[in-house]
Amino acid sequence: MEHQEVPRATRGVPVAGRDLDLDDLADLAHRRARPVVDRAVLGRLGAVHTAMETARGRGAVYGATTGVGANKDVEVDEEQEEHPQAHGLRLLRSHAASLGPVEDEPTSRAALVVRLNQLLAGAHTGLGAGISPPLLGALAQAVEGDALPTFHRFGGIGTSDLAPLAELGLTLVGERAWRTGSVPPVPLGPADALPLISSHALTLATASLALVRLRQLLLAGAGIAALSFLALRGNPQAWDPGVHAARPHVRQPEVAAALHALVAGGPEPSRLQDPFALRTAPQVLAPAFAAADALAQVLVLEASTPGENPLVSAQGVFHHGQFHAASLATALDTLRATTFGVLTLSAARLALLLRPEHTGLRAFLAAGPRGSSGLMIGEYVVQDALAELRPGTAPMTAGTVSISLGLEEHASFATQGARALRQTAELAPLVLAVEALAAVRALRAAPDRLSPGASALFAVFDEVLGRDARDAPIGPDVEAVVARVPDLALLLRLQGP
Repeated sequence: MEHQEVPRATRGVPVAGRDLDLDDLADLAHRRARPVVDRAVLGRLGAVHTAMETARGRGAVYGATTGVGANKDVEVDEEQEEHPQAHGLRLLRSHAASLGPVEDEPTSRAALVVRLNQLLAGAHTGLGAGISPPLLGALAQAVEGDALPTFHRFGGIGTSDLAPLAELGLTLVGERAWRTGSVPPVPLGPADALPLISSHALTLATASLALVRLRQLLLAGAGIAALSFLALRGNPQAWDPGVHAARPHVRQPEVAAALHALVAGGPEPSRLQDPFALRTAPQVLAPAFAAADALAQVLVLEASTPGENPLVSAQGVFHHGQFHAASLATALDTLRATTFGVLTLSAARLALLLRPEHTGLRAFLAAGPRGSSGLMIGEYVVQDALAELRPGTAPMTAGTVSISLGLEEHASFATQGARALRQTAELAPLVLAVEALAAVRALRAAPDRLSPGASALFAVFDEVLGRDARDAPIGPDVEAVVARVPDLALLLRLQGP
């Protein structure tokens, strides 16, 4: 996506090294809000920088007085004494190896906010990266001034986004041009390079923006499931709160109670026991909501705490493995898998909506002359999208690696998990929208099936969908449904802690 000039938002969001609200991060990424860097917090990081300088004077500091990776025991060449930037620049140049597509502007913007917030967190803990004040100031200026570097996508395996963040480093020191905006180049401190790139900022940005979208989609999916349930004259016994309170899996009682309330007062059930697509909606939705909650906690923690290797404080320097994103990768794997279950259940309800023996309406909800196809092809679209997503349900944490002369023999592959989650967030709306289109058509044909509790949800889509149901391309209607997903989500109250 090319940069487009749009008015800057007036609402300010503090960037101060504290818990970074994901909705706020999404607003910053999409320029619905503007970042306000806490300069007092930024100033307090001078003490952490002093601690890094002291540590360098006392002995070996990984990446500052030594090489990195398998070069961890190799002391930096003596030229460091005369040219303090030399080692750091070599490290940035060698690591700026990202290839592939250029990341979009919202993701890039979010990555810069995350990286700065992580660094600012060191001011609150006294334990941080020790980056020099000029480089920190330049990063803060870039965040507030909406100056963006060019990030290429490939180069991370879930043990810090070393390659793309090296691109940021070279941009800050003036060796690469800014993609948008600009910040005057600054000198690189002798211990700046590795701490700057020792972060999952781009992975966290990718995952965070996908999660914000997916939470909306899960809420909308619950509402759409209720509309389909009514159109199919489902039996609400399966959603009775008492049933789910008896076996209260996380989020399941509240999901079931919300769904039951939506369909209360609906039509008489047409079956004693419904197909799984209707009966098991709470059981399938609840794990996805729980997984979204769990991922949100991991993302906020990672984006709001220091994790650079090494970390320094007044007590000394600490070499560690906090760059390993196992918790993040696991949370990403879980959300992708549970969301896929939500989508396949949506596809199953769509199949029911197109079958006259379940709806009592025409096959494929067709209108017009006999033999009309109605929404027949909608199932093809849905199954195509699901086929694209299915490989991404495999756990990225199952991957193995041995690199850097065998010294680094494990990786989380959280980066790949975040990209797969982004694809889920991009394709899930299509699946849910086709189901919603079918449910609305069925309820228009049988308006007496609509319940009082679901009338507002129905209206969200009813007002934007064309009234002519005769055979025509469904693309415009699907796009209209996707555009209303945020409005549908606002009507539902299933948010977690």
